[in-house]
Amino acid sequence: MVRRVALLNLAYFGLEFGVATAIGSVSLFADSIDFLEDASINLLIAAALRWPARRRAQLGMVLAAILMVPGLATLWTAWQKFNVPVAPVPTLLSLAGCGALAVNLSCALMLARYRHHSGSLTRAAFLSARNDALANIAIIAAGAMTGFVWHSAWPDLIVGLGIAAMNADAAREVWTTAREEHRSVV
Repeated sequence: MVRRVALLNLAYFGLEFGVATAIGSVSLFADSIDFLEDASINLLIAAALRWPARRRAQLGMVLAAILMVPGLATLWTAWQKFNVPVAPVPTLLSLAGCGALAVNLSCALMLARYRHHSGSLTRAAFLSARNDALANIAIIAAGAMTGFVWHSAWPDLIVGLGIAAMNADAAREVWTTAREEHRSVV
């Protein structure tokens, strides 16, 4: 199951990263890097599910750090966008967001029944998929806002920064769970 989620994330990363680059979207860039991070996390989880509890807890702490990478990359991209605030193509922004939403909802549904098993590892996978689905709804809204209400780079920037904040919160939650697991097995 986790491997299937990893492959779906890796496949959509390539597509969404290409669209993000082509239209200069901060939110799609953030989401595409997040797809790559999710693929990495899910592959690590697949490898670690049979590890002893202590090693899984240690990996949970590593995964918390990995969850921060998309947020940092997004902050850098947002900074660049502040300097050249060109609005992305709204239609492509929303279409890419719809595709990402379909992938992330599929992944979240596959992982939902495991979100309370194996502690921080499966929690990290589920939180990543859930947060991504929420981010995709915001990306679709940013595209609609840019196309119909306010033709500006701001809706895209705001959503991109929101995605970075969600990743930081998920990293905090995974870190806390992993630290508690580590304490309980020591």
